[in-house]
Amino acid sequence: MIPIWDEGLQNERTRLAWVRTAAVQAVGGLGAGGVALRAGVPPVAVAPFVLSAASGALLLARTGVRYRRVQRALHEGSPLDVRVDAVIAWLGTMSAALGAAVFVVLR
Repeated sequence: MIPIWDEGLQNERTRLAWVRTAAVQAVGGLGAGGVALRAGVPPVAVAPFVLSAASGALLLARTGVRYRRVQRALHEGSPLDVRVDAVIAWLGTMSAALGAAVFVVLR
């Protein structure tokens, strides 16, 4: 049987990619929300940007847990379920897109 574990740094690179994604989503949501508020958009219309920032913050907080789960799955040869993180990332991305659309329509 060929071991599934590879001595390379794939898991570390994947972790860094998740950290970059989460940081961009969190900072981008906050920045876009601030721009929208300064442009005179109603505060309710900024909610999608806040949700995007919250999604990024949650992904960033889950990074350590996800890393440990991936390490365990690689060493044990067990399947890995990343659907929760994918849904959080998707929700944050769709929220940012919705916020941008609302900003364009209202501005």
